Amino acid sequence: MPRTLIAPSILSADFAKLGEEARAMVAAGADWLHLDVMDGHFVPNITFGPDAVKALRPMTKLPLDVHLMIAPVDPYIAAFAEAGADIITVHAEGAPHLHRSLQTIRTHGKKAAVALNPATHESALSYVLDDVDLILVMSVNPGFGGQSFILAQLAKIARIREMIGRQPIHLQVDGGVTPENAQAIVEAGADCLVAGSAAFRGGPSAYADNITALRTAAANASSIIA
Repeated sequence: MPRTLIAPSILSADFAKLGEEARAMVAAGADWLHLDVMDGHFVPNITFGPDAVKALRPMTKLPLDVHLMIAPVDPYIAAFAEAGADIITVHAEGAPHLHRSLQTIRTHGKKAAVALNPATHESALSYVLDDVDLILVMSVNPGFGGQSFILAQLAKIARIREMIGRQPIHLQVDGGVTPENAQAIVEAGADCLVAGSAAFRGGPSAYADNITALRTAAANASSIIA
């Protein structure tokens, strides 16, 4: 079974020490850094823009996984690509021409990803599977950290894993991920876990233990991934 990737969400970091927090997560064993970009329009919160990505880029060689919870999204893809994002995720609900958005991401040499909100059916992916490198299942309603995992998303994760089949597409889950539910999420078919509160709780001295707890729970899964 492939190793589950752990992508701590910078949304839960201390923003007064963002660079230090990123370095601490890298040292703690993170696989990717997940950056949640929110616009106060598509989701009810505002975070940061391309300049924050640009500032973090020199601090690590780990992939910067940039999740754009913004609408319209197309005018900003180039800016995030140029800032140093490695993976750019757009929402199926926020991109009126989803195929075009994904093509734009790949034109900039970045990995393209689609996110689905909890109430969005997986059929939204049917005609873009050949154009994505990653699918993100939101297991909370986007906008704020610290929410509880929506259990109904486990069935959606399993259905999307079946849709993916043997295609080289990562299946990521974001929202309420903890060591207590990581095993079930991976067993449903996820291979990348975004963790905010669960990764950052306790401060830098606890980050390595937090990631180890998530990784251990994930490793206990009897995954359906072939």
